[in-house]
Amino acid sequence: MATTQASTDARDIVEPNGEETEFVFFSGKGGVGKSTVSCATATWLADNDYDTLLVTTDPAPNLSDIFGQEIGHEVTAIDDIDNLSAIEIDPDQAAEDYRQETIEPMRALLNDEQISAVEEQLNSPCVEEIAAFDNFVDFMDSPEYDVVVFDTAPTGHTIRLMELPSDWNTELEKGGSTCIGPAASMEDKKQDYERAIDRLQDSQKTSFAFVGKPEDSSVDEIQRSASDLGDLGIESQLLIMNGYLPESVCEDPFFTGKREDEQAVIERAEHEFDADAMATYPLQPGEIAGLDLLADVGSVLYDGDEASVDVGSAINVDAEESVDFDSLTDPEAVTEKLQPADGDTRYVFFTGKGGVGKSTVAATSATKLAEAGYETLVVTTDPAAHLEDIFGEPVGHEPTSVSQSNLDAARIDQQQALEEYREQVLDHVTEMYENKEDTQIDVDAAIANVEEELESPCAEEMAALEKFVGYFDEDGYDIVVFDTAPTGHTLRLLELPSDWKGFMDLGSLTKGAAPAKGDQYDKVIETMQNPDKSSFAFVMYPEYTPMMEAHRAAEDLNDQVGIETAFVVANYLLPEEYGDNAFFANRRAQQQQYLGEIKDRFETPLMAAPLRGDEPIGLEELSAFGNEVTGLAKLTDTQTAEVPHQ
Repeated sequence: MATTQASTDARDIVEPNGEETEFVFFSGKGGVGKSTVSCATATWLADNDYDTLLVTTDPAPNLSDIFGQEIGHEVTAIDDIDNLSAIEIDPDQAAEDYRQETIEPMRALLNDEQISAVEEQLNSPCVEEIAAFDNFVDFMDSPEYDVVVFDTAPTGHTIRLMELPSDWNTELEKGGSTCIGPAASMEDKKQDYERAIDRLQDSQKTSFAFVGKPEDSSVDEIQRSASDLGDLGIESQLLIMNGYLPESVCEDPFFTGKREDEQAVIERAEHEFDADAMATYPLQPGEIAGLDLLADVGSVLYDGDEASVDVGSAINVDAEESVDFDSLTDPEAVTEKLQPADGDTRYVFFTGKGGVGKSTVAATSATKLAEAGYETLVVTTDPAAHLEDIFGEPVGHEPTSVSQSNLDAARIDQQQALEEYREQVLDHVTEMYENKEDTQIDVDAAIANVEEELESPCAEEMAALEKFVGYFDEDGYDIVVFDTAPTGHTLRLLELPSDWKGFMDLGSLTKGAAPAKGDQYDKVIETMQNPDKSSFAFVMYPEYTPMMEAHRAAEDLNDQVGIETAFVVANYLLPEEYGDNAFFANRRAQQQQYLGEIKDRFETPLMAAPLRGDEPIGLEELSAFGNEVTGLAKLTDTQTAEVPHQ
C-alpha cells in the first residue's frame, strides 16, 4: 500500500486542530510496538511545537526504557525535547495519594471512630483500580497542554479503563456509601467523570488509534476491541500496522513466505477495518530506542517520508560473535518444572509482556503435557482470550475438551464470572441471616445493601479472583496451565488473594458479606509460593524492553507475593538456516547477546522457542511446534512409565 497517503491521513488524526486540549489514545495487543508508536507520536507532536504530555496507564510501563531516562510517577520533562513531558502512573502510589486525598477533608468533620471506619474502607483492594483510573481522569482535564497522548495497557484492560467513567458515574448517582468512600463526598469526582465521558465520545477532542502487527490474531483482537469501544460510543480512527518485513531483506523462501503472509494481513486490515486512516512501519534491524529512531517513526507515519531500513542504525553488536546455545538451555531442568511432583497437581503460570507469544507457549506446553499422559487443563485469565483462536476450537467458561485426550481448556468470561459471584455472595448472606431469630440487624436492608455493593465496578475484580481461585480446587487434573494477562495485570491478580484476605481479616462489612474464603485464600497463596506445586515462567523475546519488563516483574513477584520464577521462555528465535544477510545477521547477533543477558539476570532454566513460518494453529501444529521447543519434546521422550493421575 502507498505509505505517503496513509501517513498524511494519520497526521490529520493526531494533530490538534482546535484551541482546547486534545487527546490521542494508543491501544493494541501488547508487544506490537504500542509504546514505541506512542513515544514517537508524542515526540513528533513536540517537535512540531505542540505542548505535549505522554501518559502511560500500563502497569508495566517502559517509557523510561524507550527514552533512556528515569520517568516514574511524577510528570517529568523529556531530555533534549522541548515541549514534551511524560509520566508513568504507579498504581501503588496512586492508591496512597487517593486515600489521603479522600480522607483529609473528613478529619475536621468526623470523630476518630468514624475516621477509622473510612480508613478501613479505603484499604479495599478496589481502591487501586479507582485510584489509577482517577489519575487517568485528571489527565483528561489538562488545559496546560495542547495534546495528551495516552499509552494504554493491552487491549482487554484498556476497554475496562474506557468503561470505568460511566460505571463509576452510575455508582455515584445511587448515593450512599460506595466501596471507595461516601458518594456524597465525591460530587466533584462525579462531575469529572461526566466530563471524561463527554470527551471520550467526542471525536473532535479524542482520537483513538490501534497498533497491531501484521498477524491475523492481532487484527482479530483489534476488530473485537474496536467493536467494544463502539458500544461505549468511542470511535476508532487510526490503525497502524507495525513491524512488517521489508521486501529488500527477504531473500529466501522462509522469509519471503512470511512477508507474503504479512502483506496479505495488511491488505485484509485495510479492507476490513473501519477507520479514517491507516499507516505502516517496517521492522528495523535493531530495537527502536533513542530520539533519532523515534523521529524516524514519526516522519514515516505523519510526514509521509519513505520508509527505509538502515542496517547501520542497529545497536553495536558483533555479527560474528555467537553464544553457546547448548550452555544456555537445559531441557531436563525445564521438563522437571513442568511435571507434577509426589502425586500433587502442578500449577504452571505463563506470563509476560503481551504479544510475546505467551498464549501460544501456554497452549503448546499444555498440548505436549497431555500427549505425555498428564490430565491437563489450560485456562486463560487474559481478557483478550486467544486460546480459542490458537486451538481452532470453541473454548468456554467451563473446562471442555479440545478434541485431544487428557486436554481441557477454559477461559474466564468476565460477565459470567460476575453473575456467579453475585449469586454466591447473596446466597451466603441470606443463609447467614435466615436462622437468626434474635438479631438487631434489618435482614432485608442488609441484603439490599449487599446487592447494591455488588453493582459496584469493584465486584468485577473480585469475581475474576473468585474464578481464578476456584481452579485450585479443580479435581481430576495432574496439571493446570494458566495463560495469564500481560505482566502488570498478572501481578495484580496474584496479589489479590493476599490483599483480599487481609481486608476480610479487618472484620469489615466485606468480611460479613463475602463467603468464608480466608482459609481458601491462604491455601492458594501457599500453593503458589511452593515450587514443588507451582511454576511461574516469564515469556519474552530476546530484546531489551521485554527482557527488562520481565525482570522487573519477576523481582516484584518475589518481593510482593513471595513467588520465585521457575524458568524463562525466549520466543521468536531467528533460525540459523534462514536470513543470510546483514539485516538478519544483526538481529540474530542481537538476540544472542540478549539470550546471554537473560540467562545471567534470571539464573533459571531457559526454554527456547524458534520463530516459525506460520503461527501454530490447531492441535497438530501445536504438537509439531512443541517438538522444537526446549524441554517440551523431552516430556514425551522421558515419559515411559504410566502417569499417576489425580
